[in-house]
Amino acid sequence: MTETVRENPDSSSPEAVSESPPEAVADDVTETTDDSVPTARAGSSSGRADLEREGDVAADYLEELLDITDLDGDIDMDVEGERAMVSLVGGNLDHLVGDSGKVLDALQELTRLAVLRETGQRSRLMLDIAGWRAAKRAALTETGTQAAESVKASGEKVRLDAMTPFERKIVHDAVAAAGLTSESEGEEPNRRVVVLPA
Repeated sequence: MTETVRENPDSSSPEAVSESPPEAVADDVTETTDDSVPTARAGSSSGRADLEREGDVAADYLEELLDITDLDGDIDMDVEGERAMVSLVGGNLDHLVGDSGKVLDALQELTRLAVLRETGQRSRLMLDIAGWRAAKRAALTETGTQAAESVKASGEKVRLDAMTPFERKIVHDAVAAAGLTSESEGEEPNRRVVVLPA
């Protein structure tokens, strides 16, 4: 796992954020194949180089954004699994996350578009700001684990509240890690995870 830290010139100190890789890094990963990336892309040296280039392009775009908005922050780049990972850390960046991560989601899409424009390839790059996605991932993992424990104890399936694709993917991973299976049901935006008994 490589880690690169870029310090924004306006920032007072460089800061690297290193978080342990999640079971499967997820953000807006859907349960369908239309958002999938062939495993060989990240597994080969050229695939990893492509992901690192995505991170570089994204970092350049975000660096310009920080300069334009006169915000302090550092940019941390990494590759985890089949995704380029870019995080903005330091400074007061909470307003770039927004209510329930809505601003963060919009910035992620803009960053992906910048990568598409530069590379000609659709990106599944994941953007985190001020550790919001990392904290959300931890909470959702706990939700999935608790739901699995409840199903094991009762023998009855459990339906969780409606979630985004990002949220559902993390819960599915947590349920699988607990030794059970789960599925998604319903239509967006009311699609939810159902944890099934063994």
